[in-house]
Amino acid sequence: MKRFFLSLFAGLFAAALAGAIILFGAIEGWGRPRLAPAGETAQFAAAVAARLDRDAVGNAAFVLVEDGVPVSEHFVSRGVPVDRDTQFQVASLSKWATAWGVMALVERGRIDLDAPVSRYLTRWRLPAGDFDNDQVTVRRLLSHTAGLTDGLGYAGFAPGAPVQSLEASLTRAADASPGADGRVRVGMEPGSFEYSGGGYTLLQLVVEEASGQTFNDYMKAAVFTPLGMTRSTYLLEEPETNVAEFFDADGARATHFRFASLAATSLYTSAGDMTRLIAAHRPGPNGEPAGRGVLSPETLNAMRRPHASEMGADIWGLGVMLYAPNTAGDFIIGHDGDNEPAINTAVRLDPATGDGIVLLETGNKRMATELAGEWVFWTSGKVDFLTVTMELRETLRWVAIGAGLAFLSIFLIVWRLARRRRPVAAKNA
Repeated sequence: MKRFFLSLFAGLFAAALAGAIILFGAIEGWGRPRLAPAGETAQFAAAVAARLDRDAVGNAAFVLVEDGVPVSEHFVSRGVPVDRDTQFQVASLSKWATAWGVMALVERGRIDLDAPVSRYLTRWRLPAGDFDNDQVTVRRLLSHTAGLTDGLGYAGFAPGAPVQSLEASLTRAADASPGADGRVRVGMEPGSFEYSGGGYTLLQLVVEEASGQTFNDYMKAAVFTPLGMTRSTYLLEEPETNVAEFFDADGARATHFRFASLAATSLYTSAGDMTRLIAAHRPGPNGEPAGRGVLSPETLNAMRRPHASEMGADIWGLGVMLYAPNTAGDFIIGHDGDNEPAINTAVRLDPATGDGIVLLETGNKRMATELAGEWVFWTSGKVDFLTVTMELRETLRWVAIGAGLAFLSIFLIVWRLARRRRPVAAKNA
């Protein structure tokens, strides 16, 4: 019996150690190949373009940026051609631009980041519940730490269907994605991370109340026009020109949905405009300050300070995702978006260098995010947290296999060694 427990303990220890090593190695990118050798910009751009040419089933726009300047671009379409000025609906990537608009109001003293959000609301109120609504602040809404449990995800409204009012959507979104609660309410203690599309719809209302303008009008005047983002809007204007067609994952043309939740999911923007947003995080070629007068450099720095984490990793600032540490004690930042039927968008930026990548596409559910993750690893040697999340199931499969093999091997080795020692011990006795 002693021999069995000794073998069992050794096997379990080996299994735990092997599993931890495999998991840590996956997170750190051990043995992970780069798309191109580090620093080989042309090879990396060619590899991304080849992947888009081979696998895109709808349309895609790709721009590679170095020191704030586009150095390579590639466009693919299975229908009407797209270019750097084509407007894509970018799903949750909308939230990054929204955060710029919110922080501009903070800088101008119209919003206090840490005041109860109820201070700015007259048209709608958070419903009473088991938790203190006064703990819901703009800071927590921006960082998904307000305790909201809506689970949104918006599916949108089909052409010809009436779009729900902003207030009604906050009460219960009629276009909630499958499985989402859809009610914007405080359903858990504020302070910990819980992704909330509804939190950004609530910020949309805050912006309208604090600015006295419609959300789209405010964003155009306060953010897009000053940054030169002339192809960006949360509401398409008629007639629609140079707008990317929608495709599903089978390559068929898909429905173009509309949204009440503009701030969370409805931004239309172009690859060219996203490069302008990247460039605005660094001083311009003619001495323009970072932020271009829309936001101060100090505010841009504050937006990428960690406010939320998962599994011990910092993943969220104020309106931006923190994908991986960079080499300057900061983070590679940006945002992703995905929605039905197959919208996927991704932008990454290293603020220390001004290098970045823009990928906007419809027709593939994960390709933009996957390729943006490849850029993070190519440029930094780090695996970004969305890549870790997407690959977690496969990683855990290898953890289980490695742990199982380690357990069986060590168990048998210790069992046999202990068995050999017993006759020796008996003879000496």
